[in-house]
Amino acid sequence: MTDPDKRIRVAIVDDHRMLLGALTEWIRSAQDIDMVAAVASWPELLTHSAFPVDVVLLDLDLKDNIPISLKISTLKTMAVKVVLMSTYSEPNVVREALAAGALGYLVKSEDASMIIEALRAAAIGESFVSAELDLALNAGEVGGSPKLSAQERRVMALYGGGEPVKAVAFQLSISEETAKSYLKRIREKYRVAGFDVGTKVALRKRAIEDGILIESDLPRAL
Repeated sequence: MTDPDKRIRVAIVDDHRMLLGALTEWIRSAQDIDMVAAVASWPELLTHSAFPVDVVLLDLDLKDNIPISLKISTLKTMAVKVVLMSTYSEPNVVREALAAGALGYLVKSEDASMIIEALRAAAIGESFVSAELDLALNAGEVGGSPKLSAQERRVMALYGGGEPVKAVAFQLSISEETAKSYLKRIREKYRVAGFDVGTKVALRKRAIEDGILIESDLPRAL
């Protein structure tokens, strides 16, 4: 459980300074995130006065010859969560990064709004990859329902069961904004998998079919 009023302390490491500046400004727009460090190299992160932080958004492609697995393990020993970003989207690269301990993986060509969702997920220990990457990682399962994280399943069960977003956020001790982000992500995952859950009724029906929500638990008014 997380404190909905607790702000997430974030640091970014990217050697492309123009992108670093743009990302910094974008992330600062989120009310629940404090951008405390934006640096261009791994050593700068480790020596920054604000380090350690809650989550590091780390460029996978830093040209410093330090293995990404070593960076991730170093951060994990300090209880720092890691979200990686890269120009690469090959499934094997993503799998290796997640296996090393990264909680999120973003491709730089994707919509920047996903960054904030990934940082929020990492802060509570949830994994995050884009819906498209998620589909690529599970290519053998195309045609079935998408894989949801534990928190996504909880959100879908509560919302599909009739709770308003505000009540979902309260019960899961997350902000209302974060709850909305989860719903957006759930709908995107289902969309990519070929299911339309754009309405609350459609989402509830899908939750029942996928065993996330037990029909007998629904209020009689629904």
